[in-house]
Amino acid sequence: MLANGFDSILSLVTFLVFTGFAVAAFVFAAMAREDAYRAADKQTKKFWLILLGINLLLNVLLPMLFLQIAGLIAAIVFMVDVRPALRQVSGGGGRRGGSSSDGPYGPYNGGR
Repeated sequence: MLANGFDSILSLVTFLVFTGFAVAAFVFAAMAREDAYRAADKQTKKFWLILLGINLLLNVLLPMLFLQIAGLIAAIVFMVDVRPALRQVSGGGGRRGGSSSDGPYGPYNGGR
């Protein structure tokens, strides 16, 4: 009895995490400019929107673990490879001014 409850809670958590990640990847793909995909030498915006959209639909309509894992892999590839490349060519590389010697806590002065 207890194992059945744990299984359903685990399934719910897996569904929510995978679906949330799919939504985030789809939103980021939709927000990027089409020319940024070409400039970053990645697949087209249409390709990523279709792939991530199918992933999202399958997560919501047909929540089977093997389909969710396949979709998660596509979303991870987008978030880890494509999104940083798009940010770099779009000028959103995460730098907020400062020099190239700035560290996470301010400028690095070499111990001077």
